Amino acid sequence: MSSLLDTLHSASSGMMSQSDRIRVVSENVANVDTPGYRRKLVSFENALGENGATVRTGPVTLDRSELLESFDPAHPMANEEGYVTMSNVNLAVEIADAREAQRSYEANISIFDQARRMYGGVLDLLRR
Repeated sequence: MSSLLDTLHSASSGMMSQSDRIRVVSENVANVDTPGYRRKLVSFENALGENGATVRTGPVTLDRSELLESFDPAHPMANEEGYVTMSNVNLAVEIADAREAQRSYEANISIFDQARRMYGGVLDLLRR
């Protein structure tokens, strides 16, 4: 029984971590056109505790890559030369991150469901 609970706990921690990652990706996509916005990055940490191996999200950091500049002298946030500092969010990268997070989430759901079915099979055998 402990192995089952450890498996369920590990899978659920993976799902929670990936849902945090999807939340951060959606924030990045929402701010793609926000001047001065820096892309947020999620890191993951392994944790070994009483319930076996789990994963959790680490601190959310900002991408320190260079911000893009766009020439738009009519923009209210343009500097003296007419350039606006835009965000460093790349939609292609964000879409790839979202798909990776979705696939990882689905893999954890599959593990969770398989463990539940195995436990149900054991209970059926014990009832006989």
